Amino acid sequence: MRDLPQAFREAVSQLASVKDHRGLHLTEVPAPVSAAPFAVALGAETSGDAAAASTTGRFMLLHNPEPPEAWGGSFRIVTYVRADLDEAMGNDPLLSSVAWDWLLESLEGSGAGYERLGGTATRVLKESFGALDDAAPAMDIELRASWTPLGSAALHLEAWQAVLAAFAGLPPEIEGVTALPGLRYT
Repeated sequence: MRDLPQAFREAVSQLASVKDHRGLHLTEVPAPVSAAPFAVALGAETSGDAAAASTTGRFMLLHNPEPPEAWGGSFRIVTYVRADLDEAMGNDPLLSSVAWDWLLESLEGSGAGYERLGGTATRVLKESFGALDDAAPAMDIELRASWTPLGSAALHLEAWQAVLAAFAGLPPEIEGVTALPGLRYT
């Protein structure tokens, strides 16, 4: 096993200090080997009955001691979030903008500094045919984004979990406030 750069070890340690958002379950997943010399990836999905929508995602922290010019730094975060939607919400023409705003608000609300943020928000209609003809149409929203993080990697993971919680319809986590059971937050 090759030596890990100190900056990457510190960033991974920061990620390890972050607690799972209530209603989400995070696990380490295989990191892409071609994206950067050093990478760590986390997968997340909703857990329990609190979520209004089935939601999954990936959070990757990439590190390149000799960074590509496009990164603007030696670290890059790449994320993906996908949630099932009901048809009414999926047909809302503002949904993609709202999904992007959730990302911006989460980054700013957590104090996670960033540069060179870019991404896409996509609404997906799935229709079944043939032997699956009886299946009802389904809608998804997908958010793909990447940015150059400034400051602690922990703040970025916390912000990303807040985005997943918003997609899932989970209540925001506010220190000292307990969500009432049985209520749906959308």
